[in-house]
Amino acid sequence: MPIRIPDTLPATGVLESENIFVMTEHRAIHQDIRPLKVLILNLMPLKIETETQILRKLSNTPLQVEIDLLQTVTHHSSHVPVEHLKSFYVGLDDIQEKHYDGMIITGAPVEKMKFEEVDYWPELCDIFEWAKTNVFSTLYLCWGAQAGIYYHYGVEKHLLPEKMTGVFEHHILKPSSPLVRGFDDVVYAPHSRYTGVKAEDIAAKQDLELIAVSDEAGVFIAKSTNSRHFFVFGHPEYDTNTLANEYNRDVKKGLNPALPKHYFPNDDPTKQPVSNWRAAAQLLYTNWLNYYVYQATPYDIKQVGVQ
Repeated sequence: MPIRIPDTLPATGVLESENIFVMTEHRAIHQDIRPLKVLILNLMPLKIETETQILRKLSNTPLQVEIDLLQTVTHHSSHVPVEHLKSFYVGLDDIQEKHYDGMIITGAPVEKMKFEEVDYWPELCDIFEWAKTNVFSTLYLCWGAQAGIYYHYGVEKHLLPEKMTGVFEHHILKPSSPLVRGFDDVVYAPHSRYTGVKAEDIAAKQDLELIAVSDEAGVFIAKSTNSRHFFVFGHPEYDTNTLANEYNRDVKKGLNPALPKHYFPNDDPTKQPVSNWRAAAQLLYTNWLNYYVYQATPYDIKQVGVQ
C-alpha cells in the first residue's frame, strides 16, 4: 500500500531507499481515488525514528493511505526539533471536525507511572473520547495498548519483577481471526516494557478477546469484540537494532540494564542481532488495515461514528 506523506518528511528518503512504495502529496492529488485516512498519535520521544518504523509497515498493499501525525500539546518533547513538530504534527484542536478510518497510538516510556500521573493523561483521555465518534478502528502499541485497554475496559497494568526486554515467541489463541491470517504457528515479536497486563483480566471482559500470548512474555495481542480496538502489547514495529540501541543507551547511563532475551547471538551484545519478526509484523499491520479498516469503514468518511 503506498503511503501518502508530506514531500519533505524525513522518513520519505529512508523509505524510498528501502524500496518501499512512498507516494508524495504532489503525486497523490492526481489520483482519483478515496485514500484511507490514518492518524498516528506519536507518544515516543524519538518521534522521527518511530514515524519511520510505523510508516514502513503501512506500505506494500494496493491502496493509498493518507497520514496525519498527532502530538499531545500538553507535553513538551525535547528529543525532536521544534521545527519538525511545527511542520508535520497537529494537535487535537486542529482535527476536531475530521474523521479517520484508522488510528495508531504508540507506546511511551512512562510505564512505571500511574496513568493519572502522566502529564498528558487528561489530553490523552480527550483523544480517546474524540476517537469514539471520529475514528473507525484504532491500533494501540505497548504502553499505548495498556493505556487504551485501561481507559476503555478498566484492565489494570502491573509492574513486572524486571524489565521484559527481548524477542519472544507467541502462539495464536484464535487462528480464525482475520488479524492473524497467514501467521506462522509460532510468532516472534520484540517486547520492551516494565509493566504488563494479565491474560485472565482480559479474558474476564466479555467485550474483549485474546488473540496471541507468550508463555514467557505474557499477552501479545488482544482486541475488542466489535473490532474497534486492537491492543498490541509488544513492539512489532521495531527495527532490527532498536533493542540494541535501547540496551546500549542504558549501559552508557550506568543503569546496568538486563540483556534483551533471545536477541543477541549467543547473548553477546557485541554481535549483530538478526530480525525474525519483520514478516509477521508486516502481516499484522496489513491484516488490520485491510480486514478491519478498508473492508469495513464507510466509503463516506463523514459517516464514521454515525450510528
